[in-house]
Amino acid sequence: MSKSETPGRDLWFSACLGVIAFLPRLYVAIAWPREPVWDGHYYDFGARRIAAGLGYSDGIDAWHPWCHWPVGYSGMLAATYRAFGDGPHVATIFNAVVGALLAVFTHRLARYELSTPRARLAGVLVALYPGLVAYTALVMTEPISALAGVVAGWVWVRNRTEKPMLGAALFGVVIGLGTLVHPSFIAYAPALVLLFGDTVAGSLTPPALRSSLAAAALATACAFVPVLPWTLRNCLVMDRCTLVSTNGGWNLAIGSFSRATGRFETLRSTDGCAVVTGQVEQDACWRDLAISTIRADPGRWLGLVPKKLGFTFDHESFPVEYLHEADPDRWPDDRRRKGRALLSAAHRVLVTAAAFSIVPAPRPEQAPKTLLRAIVLGAVVIGLSALVWLHDDSPFYLLAATSAVFWPSSGPVLRWARLSLLGTLATHAVFFGEDRYHFVVTPMLCLLAAGALRRHAESTFNPPHAMQHAVLRH
Repeated sequence: MSKSETPGRDLWFSACLGVIAFLPRLYVAIAWPREPVWDGHYYDFGARRIAAGLGYSDGIDAWHPWCHWPVGYSGMLAATYRAFGDGPHVATIFNAVVGALLAVFTHRLARYELSTPRARLAGVLVALYPGLVAYTALVMTEPISALAGVVAGWVWVRNRTEKPMLGAALFGVVIGLGTLVHPSFIAYAPALVLLFGDTVAGSLTPPALRSSLAAAALATACAFVPVLPWTLRNCLVMDRCTLVSTNGGWNLAIGSFSRATGRFETLRSTDGCAVVTGQVEQDACWRDLAISTIRADPGRWLGLVPKKLGFTFDHESFPVEYLHEADPDRWPDDRRRKGRALLSAAHRVLVTAAAFSIVPAPRPEQAPKTLLRAIVLGAVVIGLSALVWLHDDSPFYLLAATSAVFWPSSGPVLRWARLSLLGTLATHAVFFGEDRYHFVVTPMLCLLAAGALRRHAESTFNPPHAMQHAVLRH
């Protein structure tokens, strides 16, 4: 290998990428925000209470602990408020920093599997993706959740070859921290077994299986390290113990109760939980109601799954609607319509490009069987894409599901991207869908899009530092 071909760490590009990602987000953070609305109001309110030394609580005449919304994002905002004050732009500038780090870590993660141009493309997609830039103005959890997912994958893949148990432990800790923001993340810790070795390729030997199970067990144990202190707090101050928050049963009921539509609907006491004495008891009541409703008519619940996934992946409008709610004069109907169209178009192009990550680039010198497989996969994805784009309902969730379900031979980076996407699909098939939830895996879609139509040689996992060592030895 010549000197010009020696793979570098590409730190200079990462640094430039961080600046490129930060500047438009900084503008949005300063120019667009108004009073936080919807869930953002509660995240901001909780952060201000924590920063004021009142803990995660509400109440004016009396102190009432609460944990309906997960504490993680409010806790990070509270630390930011204590350090920089709680002015109107502090939270959104914090979001701008998170967005810049998201682009940088996506690039750092991509380097462990994709070629240098493709890894750079993944980072640039995250840096300039319109929806992620617009999300900076929203006091919402999705970007910090996305960052937790990307960092978890990064700490795993950079250690998996030489220090797999360290990588598993760090993966678990980051997943645990992410769980305090996004409770369903806890399920990813044991799922590490799917990322270890050649599990997906089907050639897992008994020693490798033991190593996979040990790594997954270690990751799971470490994931509970950041979570259990908060769980203990809940046990001490709430009406019952609860792991992170009290919206699991609530969300399950929204996706299954008699008025369920597949998206968010406001629960009322008349829906079945009129007499409760505490937050945890209320959540348990909604959970029990949801389970009994599902058992009574599982066909109806399953029939809502396509609608839930459609609400999650078919379009992208939440940032614009949030901004309109916060400042209707700045976002009149015409601007709202154009904003939704722009974000949805970018999202749909990204989801379509990500679907082509299952298709290897066909080459004439390939074996006939391999070449035929590439051609067939390409034809299937092209046909499905045409169907989705031309269909009146625009079921883009089918392309997202295609990217998540098909696991071609690849390294752990794209496996983690697919697993993250699969987890999001499964979570919102069970609960309910809204397009805000796909932002958690938008960086994973960027990784998959950057890996679309790769040559077979590009599918081999090559840690950059290991490649450098090989060059030095030769």
